[in-house]
Amino acid sequence: MKTYKILATGLVAFGLFFSTTTLAQSKEKTVEVGGAPMYPSKNIIENAVNAKDHTTLVAAVKAAGLVDILMSEGPFTLFAPTNAAFDKLPKGTVETLLKPENKEILQTILKYHVVAGKWNVNDIMEATKKGNGKYSFKTVSGGTLTAWMKGNDLYITDENGNNAKVTISDVNQKNGVIHVIDAVVTPKS
Repeated sequence: MKTYKILATGLVAFGLFFSTTTLAQSKEKTVEVGGAPMYPSKNIIENAVNAKDHTTLVAAVKAAGLVDILMSEGPFTLFAPTNAAFDKLPKGTVETLLKPENKEILQTILKYHVVAGKWNVNDIMEATKKGNGKYSFKTVSGGTLTAWMKGNDLYITDENGNNAKVTISDVNQKNGVIHVIDAVVTPKS
């Protein structure tokens, strides 16, 4: 009988913890990405793994060994390409990059999508206004991304002149912010 009481008490406590966590998360202001709510109380990786539009990005981050970095305190700004963005790359590119012998190249490309600090879209827009329409970021990989506006749309341009449009902005995370982009950006090689 005592075992059942302990078990019942444990189940009640688990239920209270789970419902409290779920209730707290349900009160958060979320943005939906890839069919999943992104919770500001979770880190970049904890949220990204739930977005069906970012399965390729998550697989690449895992293959590159960057999970721990994107789960760390940060803050980071991640320009996150969708699966469709990766699909625009030449056939076989993703598969080649995911091979263990290409880990260093993959790390460089992924780190090129990350900027230190938390840059919400209003911060970026303000910086572009002060910079006569453009603002350059130094990426974690050491390269440069340039932000600019076309009408109400925010774009980033890589060192090769390729553009990516921000399709979903200000997906706030515990350790930064994600801006979803429609193309993969690459550093000058």
